[in-house]
Amino acid sequence: MTAPANLSEALEEYEFLEGDDRYRMLIDLGRALEPMPDALKTDATLVRGCSASVWVYPTDRDGVLHFLADSNAAITKGIIALVLLTVQDRPAAAILRTDIPAELAPFDLSRQLSSNRTQGIPNMIALIQETAQRYRAP
Repeated sequence: MTAPANLSEALEEYEFLEGDDRYRMLIDLGRALEPMPDALKTDATLVRGCSASVWVYPTDRDGVLHFLADSNAAITKGIIALVLLTVQDRPAAAILRTDIPAELAPFDLSRQLSSNRTQGIPNMIALIQETAQRYRAP
């Protein structure tokens, strides 16, 4: 699978799939994430409240936020990859204007995945929004 370039491409593919193939797609999304160096996987970059360990590290490239992320669980890594498709390589102000839960709603992850797998999504989103708030231009 070639990783989708954006969220609408991911949704188009996701809607075409069923059951286990959706799991495989999420796993593939996670595998396609840019590698996150182990040195960045610290307590400071750990997303709290996830059943698996998830790390998110922001970088600022000329006012545009780029996130590195990883997880120790394949499905969870795919979920954070999906979340990042909503915000990756955008200015902080644009990220703050993005309704990430609404963008993810068509994937209906709470119906597709167990509550253990989805319980950390709001925390992932909160961390990204808090990061964007810190980087937002005054």
